[in-house]
Amino acid sequence: MNSHATSHRGTGPEPHPFAGARPTPGGTARRTLLRTALTGAAALGAGLGATGAATAAPGTVEPRPGTPDEALRELAAGNRRWRTYRERHPHENPAVRRTLATSQHPFAVVLGCIDSRVPPELVFDQGLGDLMTVRTAGEVLDEAVLGSVAYGVLELGIPLVVVLGHQSCGAVRAAVAAEQSGEHLPAHMQYLVDQIRPAIDHGQGADARIDATVSAHVRLVRSRLAAEPELAARIATGKLAIVGARYELTTQAVNRLA
Repeated sequence: MNSHATSHRGTGPEPHPFAGARPTPGGTARRTLLRTALTGAAALGAGLGATGAATAAPGTVEPRPGTPDEALRELAAGNRRWRTYRERHPHENPAVRRTLATSQHPFAVVLGCIDSRVPPELVFDQGLGDLMTVRTAGEVLDEAVLGSVAYGVLELGIPLVVVLGHQSCGAVRAAVAAEQSGEHLPAHMQYLVDQIRPAIDHGQGADARIDATVSAHVRLVRSRLAAEPELAARIATGKLAIVGARYELTTQAVNRLA
């Protein structure tokens, strides 16, 4: 997600900057239960999910990204606006707010960190109804996160999931420090450490280890999501992309991780 991409809302598409395990039993039953519990909301994404094509959301004039590539280009363009101080703060007007009271058509799920410096709607310059965001310390997965991502993809037809790590992640720093000291963190924070620990890069030292672990953990989380059977099936048909990326606090740029 860098300056080489142009939004589908702009003058024309340019090549976007992205090249492009934990299977769990009972996935079908879990999805059925979720759909049954949220039948009213499930219909909100029917227009996008049924065709996979870009469609105009009520209350807006531009088409919504309906494919992974379109969604990637839109996020890249938004991040370019953010880091060059040309934000549009879209989709905040009264008409859009009224429309969103009865329907939503988000085009991407962003799984990011709770860090106050990395709000996805700001760093991608998106507005109401554009992104479905899930945030945990260090973008750590659990069942609630997996269910939330699956809901966005399977019920609302969202074509893109971005796992967004960031420079100087405190959760990663804590995990590295706890491994080195052997300290057990209080309350539920130990869960975060345990989830990040497999990604710790032991080939680096000091701050370089933390930086390398941030990227390694994003890749690990991305791989776990992509291995979920129902998500993997959509990836195989081209209806979904799951990508890993990092936000650099020093430059405000989002870059994809290979």
